[in-house]
Amino acid sequence: MILKKQTYRPDKPTNPFIGALLFLISVILLLITGPIGFIYGIFHSLFTRGAKGIGEYLLKIAISIDQLGNVMMQHVLNLLWTNGNGYKFGNRDETISSALGRNKKLGTLTAPGKLIDKILDTIDPNHSLNSIDYYVEPSENIIDHLGWIHIKDGQILCLKKADKDFYFIPKGIRAIGETDALSLAKHTQSILNIEIDMPSMQFVGIFEAQASGKKPGILSRMTCYTAQYKGEPYTDPKINQIAWLSYEDKHQLSEVDQLIFDILHQNGELA
Repeated sequence: MILKKQTYRPDKPTNPFIGALLFLISVILLLITGPIGFIYGIFHSLFTRGAKGIGEYLLKIAISIDQLGNVMMQHVLNLLWTNGNGYKFGNRDETISSALGRNKKLGTLTAPGKLIDKILDTIDPNHSLNSIDYYVEPSENIIDHLGWIHIKDGQILCLKKADKDFYFIPKGIRAIGETDALSLAKHTQSILNIEIDMPSMQFVGIFEAQASGKKPGILSRMTCYTAQYKGEPYTDPKINQIAWLSYEDKHQLSEVDQLIFDILHQNGELA
């Protein structure tokens, strides 16, 4: 059974005075305890795991600093490295490199942003693309979906809203505080009137692209699973219509669903 736990909670409104006070306290604690903790961490890593341990310890610190920089410099980075349609820097759970990679995929880097990306690629090939973190907490820039992949005879089950002209893979918004299994089971029951066999769920992948109908820079993230089920898929034709699509139909879907179609086709699952 998929037991992935979601710990994300939306930020609560913060009193400006409390925010400033907590910032000062954290800086003071870092200045006092930081050097002691760092020195102890170096020796602990050295004596427990040798040079490899030191490297891993320093890498963790580098990632944390990168996340701090993504928050601290978010307004400057959004101004200098992306155009007005870019994915926004500033997610506290994400590194600068991850946000840079998302903008590279969207094609929204400015000249300075492309220069930084090129320098990083010289040091570490495909650095920003490989740094994209698909498990960062959702934000106002990421719409977090769960999708059910069901393929039969080389075709995939899709839906089309009665008043729309495009198709989509069955999906639903990930519910805060629920496992993926439970949340997806609720969505498929509500949309297709079937009962997902949760122990049979198999992870397919996580896909991201520009969200359809949203302003530029807003991403749709689809975490997809396959699963066996009980019942016969059906839906109210006044709301949705069921269709079985092949790879040649991918132009009728959103950008993120097209990415999923590409992978399924490459794997020989979608005709």
